[in-house]
Amino acid sequence: DCAHGSFLPSKRANSLLGASLSPLVYMPFASWRHEHAIHHATTGDLDRRGVGDIKTLTVEEYLAAPWWSRLAYRALRNPFILFGLGPLWVILVGPRLVPRGSSRRVRRSVLGTDLALVVMIVGGCLILGWKGFLLVQVPALMLTSAVGIFLFYCQHQFEDTYWQTNENWSYDDAALQGSSYLKLPGILRFFTGNIGLHHVHHLSSRIPNYNLVAAHERIAEIEEIPTLSIWDAVLTVRLKLWDEHDHRLVTFREARRSRRAARSLTGPPAQALPQQLP
Repeated sequence: DCAHGSFLPSKRANSLLGASLSPLVYMPFASWRHEHAIHHATTGDLDRRGVGDIKTLTVEEYLAAPWWSRLAYRALRNPFILFGLGPLWVILVGPRLVPRGSSRRVRRSVLGTDLALVVMIVGGCLILGWKGFLLVQVPALMLTSAVGIFLFYCQHQFEDTYWQTNENWSYDDAALQGSSYLKLPGILRFFTGNIGLHHVHHLSSRIPNYNLVAAHERIAEIEEIPTLSIWDAVLTVRLKLWDEHDHRLVTFREARRSRRAARSLTGPPAQALPQQLP
């Protein structure tokens, strides 16, 4: 909410609060704000993938890729890597690096957060001992990061999500069709800042988390929203590729089946007929 300028009335107050919280979540505020703004502006756009999203290939792109590229993609989309090793990169390693071509503000944000983390970690180890510090930090960091990645994943990676080429892409459609409403129990809605109401968040990121429920109730009266239960969200982990013909996310097995079906419909290449003499 601070990154979107929605938590507090003042833009400066949002920036100061967000920056002060950065070391606690191991994330440089200005850098993450920039990347997340790109995510909001490009989600569901096939021609602008790659920033602030989870890598998603189309069936055609995957089948046309060399074997080593397909292997790397399968590894990336494996849930044990995505939700197990993913937090190590998303929280601990990636944010410590200054992105190429970054502005001065983003560079200062990354380096300033890194410096603050050094002070916090060294101080914590001196006070609690390095074992005590790691015993508190590592489990909490890995668990919350894995849950965060999972929430982000299922809110855009459900079967009937929205992907379009840039010329056909619509911001409103991407928000309402490509962002799910994940129905969570009240206690989980509180601890996740109502982020399960992701369609509202993408439609208008200036709505703070404490007003998302009221906004959702108004939208639900006029718009059909993709809705997921917790079990539905778990099942989305099977989905790997975007099928541009069926307009849905499919599994690797479904992608292979569709390719074989396409080959059977086209049949073998026609053989040239012998030229007849006059």
